[in-house]
Amino acid sequence: MDAPFLGFPETQAFLKDLRANNERGWFQANKARYERAFKRPGEAFSAELRPRVEKLAGQPMGAKIFRIHRDVRFAKDKSPYNTHLHLGFQAPREPGKPRRRGGFYVGLEPDSLTLGVGAFDFGPADLERYRRAVAGDTDGEELAGILAKIEAKPGEPDLKRVPAPYPADHPRGELLRRKGLNVWQDLNEPALIASPELADAVMAVFEQLDPVNLWLTEVLEG
Repeated sequence: MDAPFLGFPETQAFLKDLRANNERGWFQANKARYERAFKRPGEAFSAELRPRVEKLAGQPMGAKIFRIHRDVRFAKDKSPYNTHLHLGFQAPREPGKPRRRGGFYVGLEPDSLTLGVGAFDFGPADLERYRRAVAGDTDGEELAGILAKIEAKPGEPDLKRVPAPYPADHPRGELLRRKGLNVWQDLNEPALIASPELADAVMAVFEQLDPVNLWLTEVLEG
């Protein structure tokens, strides 16, 4: 039987210490702490959220806990470990079948907890569909209304200028300068992060932000 999710009472303290001691010797000496504070609660949280995310999405969703080990092969920063716990839930690709677009994301950092939905790095076809929808009066105004209503902040635009052939002064130029669409909301309540009630709070935020995913599904799969 899987262990129940009991909160993250030790995780942020572990991540803070890892940030200050990001080297293999320290990590190996604290391997038991990593298992207790990071690995086991992360797995329990993922197992708790996955069926609830699937119910919200209306279809099976893949779950991923991002590795604590960094790929440093081509990085200037050779620190061996990520100092965060990141989880993601996305619908798997099935050739020839439409799927729920956008994902659900949790980012637990040493000093913060951030929740998000949306998509990153559209492929060429999806990027064209996205820009055409944003530029259009109906779909574009719908998205602008969704973003104005929800309590979340989009990530920074990828481009400095509005891409051709759209006018530089387009009313939704900030959205056109994106190569993906994702929005984020902070949930920085230490007592809640340390509690099993965090799962309910995270799902409440996901439900609030999910209209962004529904919009993406409509314009990319419709």
